[in-house]
Amino acid sequence: MPGDRQKKKYLIVNADDFGMCEAANDAVIALFEAGRLHSSTIMFPCPCSERAARFAAAHPQYAVGVHLTLTSEWKTYRWPPLTEGASLRDPDGFMWPHTEDVEKHAAYDDLKREIDAQYEKALSYGMTPSHVDNHMGTLYGNRTGRFGLLVMILRWAGKKDLSYRLYTKTSKTMVPRGTPWPVYRLSGALTSFLAKIDHVILPDYLLFPDWTRELCEGGYEAYRKEILRQWTSIPDGVTETFLHPALETDELKAITPNWFQRVWEYDLMNDPETHAYLAAHGVTMISYRDLRELKKKKKG
Repeated sequence: MPGDRQKKKYLIVNADDFGMCEAANDAVIALFEAGRLHSSTIMFPCPCSERAARFAAAHPQYAVGVHLTLTSEWKTYRWPPLTEGASLRDPDGFMWPHTEDVEKHAAYDDLKREIDAQYEKALSYGMTPSHVDNHMGTLYGNRTGRFGLLVMILRWAGKKDLSYRLYTKTSKTMVPRGTPWPVYRLSGALTSFLAKIDHVILPDYLLFPDWTRELCEGGYEAYRKEILRQWTSIPDGVTETFLHPALETDELKAITPNWFQRVWEYDLMNDPETHAYLAAHGVTMISYRDLRELKKKKKG
């Protein structure tokens, strides 16, 4: 467990989409068992979530949480919500494909029931979720300005005593593409204020992965070099970033034409040189469970 976090760089790399498909399950489980991954979150509406949840329940030493899922984005691989809320479903009965659709259509009562159902499903497998985040940013409210979603989810996370993926500090090196700096800076201040009110533990910074055209076309080695540059350029404090590791399988290729991105992310995390490089550059990898201990120690 890391000590005093002052003037130290801590990095949480969270594996999103655990339970989405078996290619993701195989990758995340392999990374956990090799000691090369410390945090992940499960998509409970997805068909392969049971295996992920049973693994998490059997291995409580790993920080595995709930990837609150309100969208179903793939064209040929889709899932419905766990609850019957009509406002959460597209005309075909599945979850909406885009974040903007959720912000536009989802009723608060339906959202609350669905969020509760996904969390309760995690508990039903014997899990003790370490943290929570949201798939495709559906609960940030920043696509259409529906910031009541942010108020709602932080209040919910506070009541459950769960850490949440967001940021309380901002950096000009971490501005999400397409977001004006003043808006990004204001969002950090708003999140920090709400998190204090609701007693929710958050990372300091959030580094959004950005699969640009240049990154894709440069090949794996160029991708690896750029990501390691980003991960070692983080400021002091705790930064979270996330990826979606998966193994190269026919299943994955049938789901997304960008399957190679997820395979590259797995290869990056599975490479012992990645972890050696981070350590050599003063970056300590931690989990969401470690984050809670760090924040509580600071308060004490």
